[in-house]
Amino acid sequence: MSARVVIYTDGACRGNPGPGGWGVVLGFRGQRKTLKGYNPETTNNRMELTAVIEALRALNRSCEIEVNTDSKYVMQGINEWMLNWKRNGWKTVAKKPVKNVDLWQLLDDEVERHDIDWRWVKGHSGVEGNELADQLANSAIDEAMPA
Repeated sequence: MSARVVIYTDGACRGNPGPGGWGVVLGFRGQRKTLKGYNPETTNNRMELTAVIEALRALNRSCEIEVNTDSKYVMQGINEWMLNWKRNGWKTVAKKPVKNVDLWQLLDDEVERHDIDWRWVKGHSGVEGNELADQLANSAIDEAMPA
């Protein structure tokens, strides 16, 4: 069996909408890689989704993955809502367009390449990978915003 990649993701936003950042911690065979990014005008949910997308894009081959997120939006979207959205032409049960559909579709494409175990972790609860992903997301905003 191949080694499992362990991923922690987080998004942050100053205002909602407002400037936002995302952070990723990738762990594989005792090695750790971090990623982060910034968007000048976004929402927290978009940053949470972007973090997961960028984490999966960073992998150059199909993998067995454990994705840890503190976003219930991401967890419910991937585990409960997405299948029906796709069946309904990316519309909600109320027949309205899915919010952040561009990112959900990108995530759907990335998920297809991997075997993923999705895990929710409580934010700001001392989980090392989640705390580091949060710090990365916030530092991306801090570094991009003028003092």
